Amino acid sequence: MKAFFDTSVLVPVFYGDHVHHKASLDLFVKFDRVTGCCGAHSLAEVYATLTRMPGKHRISGEQALLFVGSIRERLSLIALTGDEYADALQGSAALGIVGGGIYDAMLAYCAIKAESETIYSWNARHYALCGPEVMRRLSTP
Repeated sequence: MKAFFDTSVLVPVFYGDHVHHKASLDLFVKFDRVTGCCGAHSLAEVYATLTRMPGKHRISGEQALLFVGSIRERLSLIALTGDEYADALQGSAALGIVGGGIYDAMLAYCAIKAESETIYSWNARHYALCGPEVMRRLSTP
């Protein structure tokens, strides 16, 4: 089984007091580079989120890189080529996906490219516009 991790599942892995920590961490350690993956862009999303969390949860860039390294060790990274990116944008526009929703759509295209059977996300509504091929794979941890 190939599992795809959305950024919304990866961030709670690193915060013990996050409401989704246990479920996200249990899932994260269940997979390896052969059976689990995430979008290459998720590394930037995780970094950005961790370094801009409010209050005591904000960490330095150096600390965030350690967490990003843990993701790279555990999961394979999926990236779209330039042509795949352009095709994904065109397909997303045809589905009416606009604004920030395009980032989740690009991750959905990465999951399909990886032939993932399951896309794990805490933000199911963000993927709702991506069509039935994505929705049938979507699961919360």
